[in-house]
Amino acid sequence: TLLRADGVRGRAARRSRQIPIDTTCAGSGSPNDSMTILVTGGAGFIGSNFVLDWLADPATRGLPLVNLDALTYAGNLHNLDALRGDARHVFVQGDICERALLDRIFAEHRPRAVVHFAAESHVDRSILGPGAFIRTNVEGTFALLEAARAHWGALAGDARAAFRFLHVSTDEVYGSLASDAPAFTETHPYEPNSPYSASKAASDHLVRAWHHTYGLPVLTTNCSNNYGPFQFPEKLIPLMIVNALAGKPLPIYGDGQNVRDWLYVGDHCSAIREVLARGRLGETYNVGGWNEMANLEIVHTLCALLDELRPSAAGSHARLITYVKDRPGHDRRYAIDARKIERELGWRPAETFQSGIRKTVQWYLDNPAWIANVQSGAYRDWVARNYAGREARA
Repeated sequence: TLLRADGVRGRAARRSRQIPIDTTCAGSGSPNDSMTILVTGGAGFIGSNFVLDWLADPATRGLPLVNLDALTYAGNLHNLDALRGDARHVFVQGDICERALLDRIFAEHRPRAVVHFAAESHVDRSILGPGAFIRTNVEGTFALLEAARAHWGALAGDARAAFRFLHVSTDEVYGSLASDAPAFTETHPYEPNSPYSASKAASDHLVRAWHHTYGLPVLTTNCSNNYGPFQFPEKLIPLMIVNALAGKPLPIYGDGQNVRDWLYVGDHCSAIREVLARGRLGETYNVGGWNEMANLEIVHTLCALLDELRPSAAGSHARLITYVKDRPGHDRRYAIDARKIERELGWRPAETFQSGIRKTVQWYLDNPAWIANVQSGAYRDWVARNYAGREARA
């Protein structure tokens, strides 16, 4: 089933944008409405991994899923090629800011849960154009909360008690840590330092308020930096892989010592499933990989793997490392304390960084057509714009 809906930014673009039936991944409908879940942003990086995981897992693979995605630059239906013709997967191209569309989806599919991934998520893009982040992350979350509240309010009995709204957020809302500071816990003050993190912090606060004011049964997860298959090559790891394969410079902001905790996307998906199934209502769960590493160390690790798996006649890929001017407001360190989710739900990541990053590099090596497809003219224009003025440093 394909619901044709306004789905891309700009009224003129929305009027003309439609996806032919034969190019979608959608099936023929939701066979069991009471068990349907609604996933927003399910054609993006983390969202598409979650959709594939949900429909492959023996515990949930018989349950239908409605996937709402606006298909902006980072949303890619090719991520979901494995679901072509699958009746359990109903794809809707649409914008979470469009309340009428949301109401139609809730009325038709009556989801028992919402898993909310849809967001603008790249810090560099938020610096260049913050308006899109306020619209999607704040206004869109507001519209989705209101639509979910209206749906939940009309439910009764077991259906009302079982409904959940899971909001997927980021550790960046907590701000920056000193090198010797303890990791972020769920009670750490919010101190966002970029337009992106500020917009996500605002959405977190909305979700909390809708629980405490209206009783909406919400859950929030704040994750560390994800990596893995289908990640758009604007983020550090895929950007370094695709640049290295093309023999292009590997741009390192500042001194390369900004530290992040790294979480394999498959582990993130399993954590979300646990929180959705057993998390305490109104609670926040930090999800991390227990892998704090500096950006420069990440890039050297990638170069070593590529030297092993795809050696270059020109020498080690590390020769391409180039230091460039740091971005404004670049947080020095993030670190996630994920003990709460382990203590309450028994979740820990299954992948080490070594196993996860090898799987990731191999996936990009095995999928050159996917890389070529996402590296459109618009992508190349953005890369040129973002790195303009960041001259290489010795």
